[in-house]
Amino acid sequence: MTGGCVKPLPPLDSPEVRALHRRMMRRANRGRVWTYLCAVGIGLWILIPLFFLTSMAMTTREAVRSYPKNVLPFIPFSTDTIRFFLDQPGVLAGLWNSLVVAVITLLLSTILAAPAGYAIARYLFRGRDLVRLGILAVRAFPIVVLSIPLAVLFLRVSIFDSVFSLALMHTALTLPTSVLIIASVFASVPHELEEAGQVFGASALQSFWHIVLPLALPGIAASSVFAFVLSWNEVFAASVLTLENRTLPALLLVQLQQSSDAYQFAGGFFLMAPSLVFMFFIRNYLFNMWSQVTK
Repeated sequence: MTGGCVKPLPPLDSPEVRALHRRMMRRANRGRVWTYLCAVGIGLWILIPLFFLTSMAMTTREAVRSYPKNVLPFIPFSTDTIRFFLDQPGVLAGLWNSLVVAVITLLLSTILAAPAGYAIARYLFRGRDLVRLGILAVRAFPIVVLSIPLAVLFLRVSIFDSVFSLALMHTALTLPTSVLIIASVFASVPHELEEAGQVFGASALQSFWHIVLPLALPGIAASSVFAFVLSWNEVFAASVLTLENRTLPALLLVQLQQSSDAYQFAGGFFLMAPSLVFMFFIRNYLFNMWSQVTK
């Protein structure tokens, strides 16, 4: 502004506006290209080791021992390494123990987290934020802080070295995250739906059972699978709290130094496969759940 006059804006089809538009488009395109390159780089950083591990598990033991190593389809496809791993002592028992512990952890964490998450999401009470912070603080503790005292307690009550005691430990690890995830899922369900059900004669329990729970069920299922995967792959507490009834991760850790490459690759594949399978089937639920959390 000079002398009280406002300088008029150039027309939209003027050379200045077109040049500015071209610069903005080039800048946006460069940002988009860098975003895609970073996404591809992160994807390859994750997928290449997984593909190499799968290739080593799905070939012969001779190919695993060969050097330089190669990947499928440039090496023979075979279940020899998998069969060799399953024939080793303690492996099938470790797989069964891992499955039992993970299922118990899934059930306990879901049964306990669902009402707790609903209460945090729906009710206003004194100290609600403190409760949330306390739940999250439990998950922030190192595993060793929980494992050693629980090991002493389990020895005193004679449940040490059992799948149930290990499942209790894993429940303590997964419960804080499960509570917060399920609370966010319940918070995303409009409270007006419950009120509408009660207007039409339903009780509070009936509104929850017939209206809220079906809408929140996909998120609860995703939280349950998260608990299963975390329990399946947990190794430190399993090594501390078990001696004879070891889970598969604890067994692999104990035999890591004296085992062959074929044993290690097949063991890593069995630890990885359930997580990938479960994540593949619930990926849509997870994406919806995280979008609800960020709203």
